[in-house]
Amino acid sequence: MDTTHRIRAHFADSAQLKLAAVDVMTPHIARAAALMTDCLLADGKILACGNGGSASDAQHFAAEMVGRFERERPELPAISLATDTSILTAIANDYDFAQVFARQVRALGDAGDILLAISTSGNSGNVVAAVDAAHDRGMRIVALTGRGGGRVGELVSVDDVHLCVPHTVTARIQEVHLLTIHCLCDAIDASLLGDEA
Repeated sequence: MDTTHRIRAHFADSAQLKLAAVDVMTPHIARAAALMTDCLLADGKILACGNGGSASDAQHFAAEMVGRFERERPELPAISLATDTSILTAIANDYDFAQVFARQVRALGDAGDILLAISTSGNSGNVVAAVDAAHDRGMRIVALTGRGGGRVGELVSVDDVHLCVPHTVTARIQEVHLLTIHCLCDAIDASLLGDEA
């Protein structure tokens, strides 16, 4: 096995996908950032959810908002719904794992808030349920998916933003999701603080 060759192939595949996706995704990322900025300026908050690597992405996004991205600024209200083990296990045990995010959305979400729904396939049952719950609460959705968007892609409305990575490999989709999250954070900061000189 040539490990070096495999590593180089991963780097090349990742770079090629990012370059291929930039034209398709950029206008949608810009729209999502504007939606998030408007939400924050209206004293709303952003709830984020996902499973596995997407749960990490939800936590990463919330950390960048509440802490900071690359510039000092006031804290911004964002909550990862994937972090509270007591809530997650209680809901999964007492109800169903498909409800672990939806119940939190109904408890914490308000009209005008945004749900950042992350699913590489777009078919994660608990993320789908969270999208339904968010719509019921009058929230908008920013969906981060891949593989054509799956069920989540079918649920997003014209008022929502669907950021679908044009690929089928989970690792590649997640790499573009992380870059997209960084683009969102940077665009939000630029909108709130002005472009850096």
